Amino acid sequence: MQQGKHVFDQLDRDLISLLRNDGRAPLSKLADILRVSRGTVQNRLDRLLESGAILGFTVRVREDYELDGIKAIMLVEVVGKSTSQVIRKLRGIPELHTVHTTNGAWDLVAEIQAASLSDFDRVLREVRLIDGVLNSETSLLLSTI
Repeated sequence: MQQGKHVFDQLDRDLISLLRNDGRAPLSKLADILRVSRGTVQNRLDRLLESGAILGFTVRVREDYELDGIKAIMLVEVVGKSTSQVIRKLRGIPELHTVHTTNGAWDLVAEIQAASLSDFDRVLREVRLIDGVLNSETSLLLSTI
């Protein structure tokens, strides 16, 4: 249940940073690193979750673990004031892992992860058919350096 926007203090930022590195870290380990009590860590974590500041926990996979996947960045130009409706539609496409608003010539940047080229092609078609999408440009991510 999302409430008002959470105002982060340094302890919150430090806790989030630790959780980004290891979302499964035990509360006692987090408390030791942060030099606070286990109860303080639990209360902060509960508050961050309840306020919606932390949406959940996920697994990060080694870059070379999913060799068969197709990864790309898509730049999207939106017509007029239809950004909100376009974002809602984009969120319904599971292969779009993240969508960012941005400045400059493009309105949105989407990170695509597809299992195959045919899935990737389908995602491109789906995005281009969304009402309010004027233009898009997509670049495949070939290797991480």
